[in-house]
Amino acid sequence: MRYPAVAGQFYERDAGALRKQIDGCYRHAIGPGRKPAVARDGARTLKALVVPHAGYVYSGPVAAHAYAALAEDGLPETFVVLGPNHTGLGAAVALGTHDWETPLGVATYDTDLGASLLKEPLTDDIIAHRHEHSIEVQLPFLQDLSREVRFVPICMGLQELPMAVEVGEVLRGALRGRDAVVLASTDFSHYIPKAEAARRDRMAIDKILASDVKGFYRTIKEQDVSMCGFGPVMAMMTAIGPAKPELLKYASSGDVAPMDDVVGYGAIAIRR
Repeated sequence: MRYPAVAGQFYERDAGALRKQIDGCYRHAIGPGRKPAVARDGARTLKALVVPHAGYVYSGPVAAHAYAALAEDGLPETFVVLGPNHTGLGAAVALGTHDWETPLGVATYDTDLGASLLKEPLTDDIIAHRHEHSIEVQLPFLQDLSREVRFVPICMGLQELPMAVEVGEVLRGALRGRDAVVLASTDFSHYIPKAEAARRDRMAIDKILASDVKGFYRTIKEQDVSMCGFGPVMAMMTAIGPAKPELLKYASSGDVAPMDDVVGYGAIAIRR
């Protein structure tokens, strides 16, 4: 079992308080305004989501846009959650082949899908996941929509273009014929003035909306867009291939509370 590392910090530790906090993210002024019911007969066109991973008080309302789209589309059988490695611990690209506990219960590791992913450059290494928040903070949102969540977590310490493409190609092969949604967990610009964050982030978002992996990477580097999860985004884009991306919401921590320097957050839906 992988136990929570950031409960009580990034989100509420108590289950009841956590559900209220998630509900508040949906109803927040920059959230979607309501929490939709999970569609039993949804269109199931959603293949991937870009979702932020900061503390819920800051990024939760933007994340709620992504999970509202997921609820309206209907839930898949399994998820892949790609996140960056903030701690520097563990393998370069690590699966966490454990069930994960949160205050809302246990999210089950998808052993079948995971076995299909255990090939170079991915390795089984729980150390990379033990203190990492980028994947953990997505699980309560998923568990709030469904009591039973199956998923595979992939933590990326190396995020440069060749590695991200390689991971994406392995993921594409493993997902063939499966009913799955891929979550790319990332925040956008970090600790720069709000207007400048919005300007730089928009350039990166435009490349995601164009499904342009190489152009996205070039923009990140040339425009100094301080995204922490650009590798997971490129791996997701590679795995999904040509698609119909839609920007659901962009905001920053400066939209939640007054501050000189902000962190940018985006929710993007990738549909087939």
